[in-house]
Order: sequence, then structure tokens, then C-alpha cells
Amino acid sequence: MIRHIVMFKIKDEFKDEIPQLVKNFYGMKGKIEGMVSLEAGADFLHSERSYDLALITEFKTREAFNAYQTHPVHMPVKKRMHEVRSASVACDYEILEP
Repeated sequence: MIRHIVMFKIKDEFKDEIPQLVKNFYGMKGKIEGMVSLEAGADFLHSERSYDLALITEFKTREAFNAYQTHPVHMPVKKRMHEVRSASVACDYEILEP
């Protein structure tokens, strides 16, 4: 299983779009083969080190994760995030049971 975590800082002029951006993330749920879970949300703490949005997805395999990167459902969401973000960080890892 692969977990994909991305956090986004949103440009000031697009901060009012944050609720819609979260909805855009959830619009992908159940529409991408191999994606087994999707969770997204907006930061409520607004601390100095906070990011504005987080997206956490899980995929059955690396192949499913790779297919997600160019999936037609994901591409418009990805494009919009590139337009509105000022920064992002990501971590992708394989979930290994001890």
C-alpha cells in the first residue's frame, strides 16, 4: 500500500477558494482505480508553520499511484492547485507492517 501526503500553502488572493479546493479533492474519491482512500482538509490553527490544505491518499500499488499522476480525473485538480499554491510539500511512502 502506498500513502501520498501533500500539504499546500495557498496564495493570499485565492484563500477564499479553500473550501472549494477541498471539495475538488473529494470529487476524485471513488473515481480513480487503485485509490483506496482519500482524505482532505483545511488547516484551522493558522500558525506560523501551518500549511493551508492537506491531501492524504492511499493506493493499492505503486502502479496505481503512478497511474493517478496522469489520470483524467486528477489532472484538472492538479492544474488548479498549481495555479493557486504558493508552496507545497509531499511525502510518498510504502506502508509496511512490522
